[in-house]
Amino acid sequence: MASFKRTARLLPMAALALGLLLAGGTSAADAADAQAVKRRVTQVEYHVREFEKEVAQQRGGVKMVWRSRQTALERVQQLKKEFPDDPDVEKLFQRTRVALMKSMGEYTEVSPEWTLYKRNEDDLRKVIAGEGEKRWEELLAERKDKIIGKAFPAPDPDSVSVDDLKGSCVILEDVQYPQHQFYGATGEYVYAGKPSAGYYFVNIGGRDWLGPYEAVKRFRRSVDPTLADVQGWTLLGEVVNITAEIPQAGDDKTGSFQYGWVIRPIALYVPGHVLAVRDDRKEASGTYAGEEKVAAIKDGWFTVREVPADVTPERLMEIFMTALKEKNYSLYEDCIDPERRKTELAEDLLRYHWDRHQERFHGQYIHASFGKAKITVVKGFDQGSDLMNFFLDEKQKATLAKRGGEKLEEAIVESRAYDNDGKQLGSPHPHKLIRRNGGRWYVEDYAARF
Repeated sequence: MASFKRTARLLPMAALALGLLLAGGTSAADAADAQAVKRRVTQVEYHVREFEKEVAQQRGGVKMVWRSRQTALERVQQLKKEFPDDPDVEKLFQRTRVALMKSMGEYTEVSPEWTLYKRNEDDLRKVIAGEGEKRWEELLAERKDKIIGKAFPAPDPDSVSVDDLKGSCVILEDVQYPQHQFYGATGEYVYAGKPSAGYYFVNIGGRDWLGPYEAVKRFRRSVDPTLADVQGWTLLGEVVNITAEIPQAGDDKTGSFQYGWVIRPIALYVPGHVLAVRDDRKEASGTYAGEEKVAAIKDGWFTVREVPADVTPERLMEIFMTALKEKNYSLYEDCIDPERRKTELAEDLLRYHWDRHQERFHGQYIHASFGKAKITVVKGFDQGSDLMNFFLDEKQKATLAKRGGEKLEEAIVESRAYDNDGKQLGSPHPHKLIRRNGGRWYVEDYAARF
């Protein structure tokens, strides 16, 4: 009996010991599994860190090819499927999600003010297009008895003489300039036609073409940058002669001579956009219908009219962008370093890059934001240096300032450009501005995109 009681007392103790033993074995196995998962997480985290670094380097921009993104996503996906409830795996999964979203580009809300310039342009374009359409109808009405009813096939030189056709007018659609431009033995032309249908050679070497064409360029620059995409022109012209040329660009002519009616331009027309004619009263010997109305209409757009003398680099970049969007060319010029616009060639470059900026603000982005300027003294004595001010007294600083000559400061302002959806395009772009002897800030590299 006593033995039975001792055995009864020992059974719970044995059960407890067995439970502890079993528990200890399970804990060891769990610990081993946890260590294995931890090692896996550490290995995969390396790829996630590389991806995060790559995303950070882009600073909101989007790359065409990501070096580490695919590997990081695949490794994290596999880890998450194997250990869906592990807290460390979940943390890594969430980090990867954040990096993935950032790699798709930063987004911001588009303000209606950002696209106001496009709405203003559309309204102005409609006004000028209406003026052009009205003028086109007037020109056709004035010459209705002279216009050849159908341009192609062109009158056959074997059966129609120059005297019979001279003074007649023709409407040529889809005149390809500069694609069909060529230099011939008798002049510079743009050809329209083909051997089976006959040819017209539009004379582009004189003011009858150059005047209207320059007017169209002014229209594109001041009103409608989308005109840069127009490849074909509608032309009203007068037959003045006939000649034989090889209608082919380049010096090496491989084609054969073709007879073509020589055309003197009367009007250049892009339906829905603009009509331009020669006008010897104008300095450039050409004008477009409604041109006299443009300045007054645009004056009502302008939100900034001048650059303040105490303008900051950041504010100057905002004004520079505003000048481009509101098509205020004089304000655009006033933003730019005077040293960059002293010669005729420099002025041509200003106009060229104005056109490029206009195209970008219509085909690539609609707005830009600007970061804080980083200012350095690149020439002369830096009186704003804390280190210099700590060691030098006023007399010493004045002496050094005098010895240093012209003081030239440089500011770097970064821009972030956004498209129609508010997506940041690429990484931030730096813009350089300069200031001489404490004067006003100016944009130095005005050609840089936003």
